[in-house]
Amino acid sequence: MKNLLVFFVATLVVCCNNLKKENQDPKLIGSSVEMKLETIPKLDLKQANALVELPLHCINTEYPNRLGQTLGSEEDLQSPIQLHPAFYGCFDWHSSVHGHWSLVSLLKQFPNIDNAEEIKQRLLVNISKENIEAEVRYFYGKHNKSYERTYGWAWLLKLAEELYTWDDETARVLESNLQPLTDLIVEKYVEFLPKLNYSQRVGTHSNTAFGLSFAYDYAVAVNNEVLQTAIAKRAKYFFLKDENCPMSWEPSGADFLSPCLEEAALMKRLLSLDEYEHWLSAFLPELKNKTFTLEVGMVSDRTDGHLVHLDGVNFSRAWSLNKISEDLPEYAHLKNIANQHINYSLPSIFGDSYEGGHWLGSFAIYALNSVSEEY
Repeated sequence: MKNLLVFFVATLVVCCNNLKKENQDPKLIGSSVEMKLETIPKLDLKQANALVELPLHCINTEYPNRLGQTLGSEEDLQSPIQLHPAFYGCFDWHSSVHGHWSLVSLLKQFPNIDNAEEIKQRLLVNISKENIEAEVRYFYGKHNKSYERTYGWAWLLKLAEELYTWDDETARVLESNLQPLTDLIVEKYVEFLPKLNYSQRVGTHSNTAFGLSFAYDYAVAVNNEVLQTAIAKRAKYFFLKDENCPMSWEPSGADFLSPCLEEAALMKRLLSLDEYEHWLSAFLPELKNKTFTLEVGMVSDRTDGHLVHLDGVNFSRAWSLNKISEDLPEYAHLKNIANQHINYSLPSIFGDSYEGGHWLGSFAIYALNSVSEEY
């Protein structure tokens, strides 16, 4: 009877363990199978010359165009180039802004890139003093005070940061020309954040964590303590007590950002390493598992402007995972997952339809900029 009881208990333990394994989500928990070591993607001169063609193709392409404006009267019915003389191309305002960021980033990293002088001239024509003054006037319109909040705002400050950190005569001219709009966006952030009672935990443009991350990077670069404080205060109010973010719910069908990972990347900017490790263990405990895996966002149709967003989620997941693992050796395995996501989507953005081509180059560049040479 005693032997029979032991056999029964042992059988019950095995069954429960098997059931537990069957109920695990392979995207999140991983398995005992050794993970494939991904090729480390690199942004070299050859890759830069290919990537630079994407924004060059669209920054002066006025149509098709999605204005996203509110009409106050017939006077607002103007062409994109009349409304936004600096950032009228690349289908929409924010994509035009980060298309210009792409050009600046590549010129800054690769001074010998093909047609460097021509690219600089195109930047100088678009980001002229007069054009930026017109962009500023648009934001002062009665119906435009919240225009591009906060996704476009974030990319504008990322462009300003890239210019500020680029040691080049052209950069100084562009930075000076852009400054009135940069200052206005900073003012808008500082004014808006105390009014935002609830964060936007979504995978698209209005994601709060993404908007705060890019703005914080700018504030640190230029040592704007007022903006840094405003962001840190609101971010900690929103996110400091968060636990068990539901990664299994991601991505949604048209996401290009990961709500969980963007939040984790933002908090990495704001907390000390000790504070962050404690917070991350509660927020995304599964990330510390060396066998953690995350299925890439699968794109079924790259001619569909919403479905192709999932290429973007792969790039943004990569830059977030690389930020999370920075200076934390116990999370180094996340870099391989980041590389997997970049390697899946990067080949597809060249020769892609305009639905993805007008914006994905920027995401690819930013993701590649985040890659570390070591695991």
